[in-house]
Amino acid sequence: MATASKRSAGGGRVRSAVEVAPTELGVGVDLAGAREALAAAREGAAKELAPKIEALLMSVDRAIPTDRIAVAVGLVPEDAQVADDDVLRPPMDARAREEALATVDEAISQLNAAYEQTGRSFRVARLAGGHRVTTLAAFASVIANFHRQRLSSKLSRPAVETLAIIAYRQPITRAELESIRGVACGEVLKSLIDRRLVTIKGRAEELGRPLLYGTTKQFLDQFGLASIKDLPAPTELRPA
Repeated sequence: MATASKRSAGGGRVRSAVEVAPTELGVGVDLAGAREALAAAREGAAKELAPKIEALLMSVDRAIPTDRIAVAVGLVPEDAQVADDDVLRPPMDARAREEALATVDEAISQLNAAYEQTGRSFRVARLAGGHRVTTLAAFASVIANFHRQRLSSKLSRPAVETLAIIAYRQPITRAELESIRGVACGEVLKSLIDRRLVTIKGRAEELGRPLLYGTTKQFLDQFGLASIKDLPAPTELRPA
């Protein structure tokens, strides 16, 4: 099965596991054997790609989606991308794309295993719908001291309450927000937008078309969430 052309540092081509020909797996091989061979091929490709993915993640200060990493390292071609022989590649089929993304995940798992074995202070974490290098919680106090973070830099109680309502009820209008809180939220809302924790999501389909507010990717990143679905259920927040 053909996939995007990719070459290793030595000039050889890195293949995703789905590119392994049946003849390479052996004639008459059983299903379990084929799966083992496929996993071995994926592991080998991931090992070669791991340093490249590490360099990519180290170069940015935000989470990168798996599919964008796959494109960057050459496992998944961009739309209408020109191949090495100047021939347009056909669209990548779903199975090949799925295997390419799995190879990226395998490479990241290998990186994290290496970090753990060598006692490193960071890991590649899944945050805000992508992957990002983050320090372990055990080192939070050291980092906070270095950056001289003080209580004044933390969110105020009204800001926390407002942010919680927006997170659980988004998209939400300012009128709905103030109705729930029982007080005006203009200044607090502005401060959350300035901190890039809240953003305008659009306009409500009602009289006056008021603005709708919701949380941002930075909100997910700051609170260590992969998506809004990872927020604790309201029942979990109730006092015992």
